[in-house]
Amino acid sequence: MQFFRTSYQIFLKDLRIEVRSRYGINTILAFVLAALMVVLFALKAENLQMEARSGLIWIIILFASMAALPRSFVSETDQGTFDLLRLTLAAPPVFTGKLLYNFLFTLAVSVFTLVLYLFMLGISVVQPLTLMLSLLFGSLGLASVSTLLASLVAQSSQRGAIFSVMSIPLLIPLILILSNTTYAGFFGDQDAGAINDMMALIGYAGATVTAGSLLFDFVWEE
Repeated sequence: MQFFRTSYQIFLKDLRIEVRSRYGINTILAFVLAALMVVLFALKAENLQMEARSGLIWIIILFASMAALPRSFVSETDQGTFDLLRLTLAAPPVFTGKLLYNFLFTLAVSVFTLVLYLFMLGISVVQPLTLMLSLLFGSLGLASVSTLLASLVAQSSQRGAIFSVMSIPLLIPLILILSNTTYAGFFGDQDAGAINDMMALIGYAGATVTAGSLLFDFVWEE
């Protein structure tokens, strides 16, 4: 019971900070709108294949999320509360609370981006369930990787650059899988491979959450 209470308090604290500052929200809104306008003009100038259209949305979500997700731990360092948390709280509830916040934040960004993407490009969803599962587990995979890496680079002077360099190689497999599952959601499962891709997506999300929770113990003790 104490574990869940502490995790929930960490989640609420991060949520209040974001609502108060609106740094991540404003940054992501501006980025997503600008990126979608560029994509719209690019698609008008050059007829991209359907596979590329299903992957572009996750490229936008990836870079939009990378602008805000590291702040889950960076804000602790900036406010001088990082060491205080380490002295007073155990690692598991802190990681869970941060992960929950990052997951819900990423999911909200994904849904917002998807709605605008579908509207601006005029795409009709053929398999809504596949698309919903892609958003859910894709957001979880992004959040779990970002939460662990943010804790690693939080106290570095070059944390923004280091976070990007470390996260992109880890997230490329996720983006490739999501491109396939999103394609199936947009245009249908034409080669009957969506089930395998969905299982790979669920496995990636589960593996990164598990690995993150285990590795975070070592990060927290350093």
